Amino acid sequence: MPDHTFMLLASDLGILDMSGGAITGEGWAGFTDVGFLLTFVGRLLLATVLAAVLAYHPKASRKYDNLEQAEGPKSFILYAVVAAIIGTVVLKFGGIVGFVVFGIGGLLRFRTNVGSATATGRVILATVIGLCAGLDLPHVAVLSAAFAFGLVWVLDARTTYGMVVQGLAKGAIDGAAAAYRRELEALGCHIIGEHKNIEKRSLRIFFRGPAGISTDDAEDRFKQKLREKHLGAIEWEWR
Repeated sequence: MPDHTFMLLASDLGILDMSGGAITGEGWAGFTDVGFLLTFVGRLLLATVLAAVLAYHPKASRKYDNLEQAEGPKSFILYAVVAAIIGTVVLKFGGIVGFVVFGIGGLLRFRTNVGSATATGRVILATVIGLCAGLDLPHVAVLSAAFAFGLVWVLDARTTYGMVVQGLAKGAIDGAAAAYRRELEALGCHIIGEHKNIEKRSLRIFFRGPAGISTDDAEDRFKQKLREKHLGAIEWEWR
């Protein structure tokens, strides 16, 4: 490809300016652009609020089948914030940056085992923040990291638990479900899903618990407050 054709294409993609010089970031001087900083924070907040509206839709409550689905709303919000940061960087540098970011995201998603979708979202978020730092946009990187820190703090303020109660009598499952819900709510927990399996005589409850509560605390309360026929063997998982 001729040099002048390459330069025109690069200019369209935002890699080069029309004079042929490489576009550079704003450096630490970007912190003086108060208008942009406020606009950027507004974009992050808007993305978070809109994603939360979808993630915590009332029709989605009590329909979780596993802990991964129960943690799904956090993934919605994290990916929305990632997209808002990418959108801002693309406006600064052009569409080529978007291709780079999505390429990195695809590599992380399919070639890196980081666990749940929420953990993957955090890895991609950290990668995008690092990209902003590498593009000499420290103001974008610092604001993104600060916003992400606060967001994770809020999202992880309550731990998500999955509790499976096994060995219940078939005729006692409904009563056991109501009893466990009552005691969990008394401990300050929020029930987000419940499934009964009559054939296996088991009960599965998903809930979010406040900071400081432990599974031992919950089991001790169950033993004290529940009737003997409602007690069963409990298995726990949490995130």
